[in-house]
Amino acid sequence: MKRSTLLLALAATLPLGQAFAQHVGTPVNEFTAKLAGTKEVPAVSTVARGEFRSYVHGDHLHYLLRYTGLEGNVTQAHVHLGQPGVNGGIMLWLCSNLASPPTPAGVPACPASPATVTGILEADDVVGPAGQLVMPGEFAEAIRAMHKGVTYANVHTDLVPSGEIRSKVDPP
Repeated sequence: MKRSTLLLALAATLPLGQAFAQHVGTPVNEFTAKLAGTKEVPAVSTVARGEFRSYVHGDHLHYLLRYTGLEGNVTQAHVHLGQPGVNGGIMLWLCSNLASPPTPAGVPACPASPATVTGILEADDVVGPAGQLVMPGEFAEAIRAMHKGVTYANVHTDLVPSGEIRSKVDPP
């Protein structure tokens, strides 16, 4: 099956399906990741799996995060700045169940596994990491890091607070 046909078939099943389908064929805007415990640092033995898909449209990043089989209760999910094999700082929050800061206002709750979380992020949603020279609000810098292949998505749980599943966010 051709990539565009597969993406269209996937897009038809997504809450943001229409928006994703409109951007098929513009791979410069698409990012994907297949999350697994073996990609965490250090590796985690879990049956859990996940998927992160996103695309850039103007000054917005539309995303879909799916996860299933998590052994712990979901606490939070993010896009981090860090190459494979290295833990990095949080750049974008995807969802959170933390009762107190540092969760930014407006971050959606993480549903229990299995689940799908969708959203749209913009400059105000970029939180850093300032220590890695991505300053809060630097949307273009966050997208540039994703294009360079030095970001990863992961899902944290109460059993594995550092992250139960993870994957490098693959640029087009």
